[in-house]
Amino acid sequence: MPLASMIRTALSKPFLPAVFFFSGVTFDSLTLARIDSLLDNLVLLLYLSLLGALIILTARLDTRMGGGAPPAGLGGVPGLVARAQPYYPHAIQFLLGGLYSAYAIFYLQSASMTATAVFFGVLVALLVGNEFLHDRLSNLRLLVSLYALVALSFFTFFLPALIGLMNTWVFLLGAGLSAAVTLKVVELIYRGRPTASRWEPVLSVLPAIGLIVVMVGFYFLNWIPPVPLSMKFGGVYRQIAKTDGAYSLTFEEGDWYQFWKRSDDPFRGTGPVHCFTAVFAPVNLHTTVYHRWQYRPAAGRNFSTTDRIAMAISGGREGGYRGYTIKQGVTPGDWRVDAETAEGRIIGRVSFRVEEPDGEARALDTITY
Repeated sequence: MPLASMIRTALSKPFLPAVFFFSGVTFDSLTLARIDSLLDNLVLLLYLSLLGALIILTARLDTRMGGGAPPAGLGGVPGLVARAQPYYPHAIQFLLGGLYSAYAIFYLQSASMTATAVFFGVLVALLVGNEFLHDRLSNLRLLVSLYALVALSFFTFFLPALIGLMNTWVFLLGAGLSAAVTLKVVELIYRGRPTASRWEPVLSVLPAIGLIVVMVGFYFLNWIPPVPLSMKFGGVYRQIAKTDGAYSLTFEEGDWYQFWKRSDDPFRGTGPVHCFTAVFAPVNLHTTVYHRWQYRPAAGRNFSTTDRIAMAISGGREGGYRGYTIKQGVTPGDWRVDAETAEGRIIGRVSFRVEEPDGEARALDTITY
């Protein structure tokens, strides 16, 4: 059997789209460095541009569009474009995998186990579920919607790192740019093409625009993690000292089997309690992070805020901007400290329990961060 026929036969296997998708995920996971890396952002922009171009070519070459035969040529390369058409779905799967892996990594780093985890779960379900949808790559509305989602994710990361600001207006600017790019893709798909109805382009782009609107709603519900910020480390301690640019964090040793213990949870006594966090931000980003101290006396009760303390941060440090706040006179019960933006978007959470002293003197341990 000729080599070309063997390749075509292999690529026709039903499991191949998933293979290409997860190949993109693996490749990106191995090569992705930092959210503010110029090279990484250029690679993601290249992925996004190629994905848009392939969606346009796939749709324009699809014989089901307009009910006629595919065009003889596109863009001055008729033979090459037409012959490569069977491989477009696999390239689209690879690019979706590459883009999704980048966003999944960054969202996961920034998501805390709060309402933002709901958004992350929706993102995973949508894009992994795409692998099991029948005839997915010939569904133009689905492709355009997935493109709108990855475009919005790109601008959500890229704009704050580019302009050094992170607020609601920057997010809305990213949403507007995502909608504009998506509309342009659909406009290029239908340019000069006969359509069964003048509403066909509108119906093709409507789900994508609806998805962007839903994501904006998620933002105002605080369901979207506050990328590009992410909490690298956090804990509560009895004492904190800074020496030669490093923080010494002191806490009570745990029992012999608690070899993983790296902070004072539970915290025995009335304080003072030091909450330490390290928050990563891109190099150009300067913003303010708040520690919101919250308390509830017993499980099943609601948490109430006791303090909200500001810390100005500047980005660039690989391990995150380090800082701490102090709470005096804590009472027994459940406590948590949310590291959050000025708008109340949670970056990370440190949870711990305060207990009465048991009279037993415990050895202290110190880690350096």
